[in-house]
Amino acid sequence: MDTIVQEPPYVRLSDLGDHVGQRVTVKGWLTHHRSKGKIAFLVVRDGTGLVQGVVFRPDVAEELWQKAEALTQESSLALSGVVKAEPRAPGGFELAVDGLCVFQLTQDFPISPKEHGVDFLMGYRHLWLRSKRQHAILKVRAAIIRAMRGWMDRNGFLLVDAPILTPAACEGTSTLFETDYFDEKAYLTQSGQLYAEAAAMAFGKVYTFGPTFRAEKSKTRRHLTEFWMLEPEAAFADHDDNLRLQEQFVAGVVQEVLANCREELAILERDVTRLEAVQAPFPRLTYDEAVRILQEAGHAIQWGDDFGAPDETLLAERFDRPVFVTHYPRQCKAFYMKVDPARPDVVRCADLLAPEGYGEIIGGSQREDDLETLRARMAEAGVPEEGMEWYLDLRRYGSVPHSGFGIGLERTVAWICGLEHVRETAPFPRMLTRLHP
Repeated sequence: MDTIVQEPPYVRLSDLGDHVGQRVTVKGWLTHHRSKGKIAFLVVRDGTGLVQGVVFRPDVAEELWQKAEALTQESSLALSGVVKAEPRAPGGFELAVDGLCVFQLTQDFPISPKEHGVDFLMGYRHLWLRSKRQHAILKVRAAIIRAMRGWMDRNGFLLVDAPILTPAACEGTSTLFETDYFDEKAYLTQSGQLYAEAAAMAFGKVYTFGPTFRAEKSKTRRHLTEFWMLEPEAAFADHDDNLRLQEQFVAGVVQEVLANCREELAILERDVTRLEAVQAPFPRLTYDEAVRILQEAGHAIQWGDDFGAPDETLLAERFDRPVFVTHYPRQCKAFYMKVDPARPDVVRCADLLAPEGYGEIIGGSQREDDLETLRARMAEAGVPEEGMEWYLDLRRYGSVPHSGFGIGLERTVAWICGLEHVRETAPFPRMLTRLHP
């Protein structure tokens, strides 16, 4: 009678701790390989972790040994063997290899262990994603998204999807990507805010989350042409309610990431003590106070100017946590922001500046809820009413005080990870000079 040999179960590397002492199969890609006499060490990743496969020549068939010796960086393979806990090994486990299947033997992988320039690596972004550092960044990004959405869901905000193709500008016509939409023009969305306002009048508290686009001809370390924003909107919420919401939300997200991503932050050599200080409440400066601080520091800013990156950095470095700058001049902010009745030259808005030079991560405001005031503001800003009647309807039928904000995902990832440039915060970033891969 023939003996039936049962194949060992396939196990992902993150689950190896549940299989110590058992024979399993793992599948992945070779990160590096070295031999020492009769022993070959094969370090394999599968996207969830690392394992070191140990091939002892006297214990395996010569064919298996030769296969192991021929392996190259990023070759795809399956290893079988008994799992052993080994704290000194990459990933904390070893596999005593007794089986090897090679799916593909890779030739001339372009990203070698030596140093490469960022431009070279961006050209191979599809392969650079396989590196330990990029793994850590994108895992933190995913954790931030989970934390953001989880916080909103737990606090009564309903997710409402906003369209990507829109008929009009939200943040100014100079940064629109235009496209043909059958017999008319359409634009890639700059923000889901206007649609979130409509949804808030139906559901009370909502948020949108999706890609947004700005045709800004900027090459700074803070800008992408395509980025993701989470944008909450709440009915019956004023400016102060909005600030409290933002600080509780941001502090909650940061603390959740700290709780779940210590390993990834350690790989990125992030000083987590800077993040542990991010607790509500956050300090607040008025725009007037901020301008005075900047002028006293020698910055050439005048009242009415918007802040540049050096201005934001100087203001934020005075604090150990994000800081609000509130009540900007109406002339440098969007038409939908509510004018402060006590001082008509400013609006009830705030930008939230992240510490350590990361700049604005949130822009928010109380929205103008009076129909005629909004129409006047649109005229003042040169925003045509044509195509915006639906938005004006929100002030005609049951208008209420309401507020909201938008938080840029990629800048938030850059700040929490401590990155030099936002280009590493997206899997495939889009910038002024890069559309590929």
